[in-house]
Amino acid sequence: MRIFTLLAALITLTACGGGGNIDTDSTGQTSICQRTDINSQVFCALQRDYLWYRDLPASINPDSYSSPNQLLQAVAAPQDRYSFILTRQEYEDRYINATFFGYGFSSVRADNDTALQIAYVYDDGSAAQNGLRRGDKIIAIEGVSVAQWLSRLDAGTATNEDIYGPNETGVVRNFVWRKPDTSEQAANFIKTAVTTNTVLHRSVTTQGSKRIGYLVFNTFIELSETELEEAFAYFATQGVNELVLDVRYNGGGLIRVANQLSTQIARNFVQGQVFVKYQFNDKNTAKNSTTLFALGAGRTVLNLPRVFVLTTQSSCSSSELVINSLTPFVEVVQIGSATCGKPIGQQPDIIGNYVLFAINFQTVNALDQGGYFDGLQPNCPVTDNITGDWGVVTDPLYAEAVNYIASGSCSDVAVSSATVRAKVIKPRLAAPWILNNEQ
Repeated sequence: MRIFTLLAALITLTACGGGGNIDTDSTGQTSICQRTDINSQVFCALQRDYLWYRDLPASINPDSYSSPNQLLQAVAAPQDRYSFILTRQEYEDRYINATFFGYGFSSVRADNDTALQIAYVYDDGSAAQNGLRRGDKIIAIEGVSVAQWLSRLDAGTATNEDIYGPNETGVVRNFVWRKPDTSEQAANFIKTAVTTNTVLHRSVTTQGSKRIGYLVFNTFIELSETELEEAFAYFATQGVNELVLDVRYNGGGLIRVANQLSTQIARNFVQGQVFVKYQFNDKNTAKNSTTLFALGAGRTVLNLPRVFVLTTQSSCSSSELVINSLTPFVEVVQIGSATCGKPIGQQPDIIGNYVLFAINFQTVNALDQGGYFDGLQPNCPVTDNITGDWGVVTDPLYAEAVNYIASGSCSDVAVSSATVRAKVIKPRLAAPWILNNEQ
């Protein structure tokens, strides 16, 4: 199952309604918004709320599309790589229940397609419970080398189901993996419904007078509210006075959780200030609004004047919002590579049994800075590389943050570009990077 990205206000889910002078369909008979079929209602919602509604076709025949998703993909603006539609059950499972079906790990191809290197594991999954960790490399599955599996997969003679088994409770596959120290382990993993913990790691290290908190945060969902509070309570008891926030794989999620996280980091510096401004299309200017920094479900704060944020191209939407919203008020040192470039978001519509996540607003910070379609650029550019579990000193992004805390500047291998984020960058097409697989 792949990681999906969204930046959703989730203010109020509202059903699509009629109204307005919407173009008739290709038959010239019934106004789109007067029709009750799902495809018509989806197009009606797009005509009314879509940020790029001017790029939609003037009219369509809703019956030409086999599903709402097919319609959405056909009519979306060329620059739109983010709009999507789910059934209500898919929405509940993914963003409310926070579950997916599998073994509970995500991996990338490694060593010339002879291994699958683990990017992260979920605590609740069979993989983690059997000792699989970030940095490990799977070298065989069910007695067949990963090199053979990937070769067959690329040739079309094997499928993911052949490798990992069908999506059924109790499916077992034997995995062999190599640890960073070259030792090998093997175990049977069992497919189950896995709860996706959003805090993948938290730890505290000491460097002179500095107590450095390290938080690896993977997505912004309802579950995150509690997990973030637990993490910050832990940091507070440990006397943390520097924070490294790792969102290198975080594709985004709920804006209110981004607000909570940002406020917990720097409340004394942001209290009463603008967190984000929402700007809708010219049909919906009445919806334009401003949100202040707020703790939300959080209670514990660190009141830090500075935060280090580790990013890659998969750091998207709400992850970017944390950086952009904090920048006017505290020092944000971004380390890694440019983010995905999504200064836009979705306030979803419930339409029948579907939830439509079409881009319908853009965001700017307190200084009206936004438009970072080329991504937010790092102060200290560093190439990401998986070298072991979270927090190992050989991790290039984490090591750069620790070096900066000690030295006060980027290392020799990183070039500082402290003012790049303040620019409004010319938009371009930008799609979030997604891990090769998640099982």
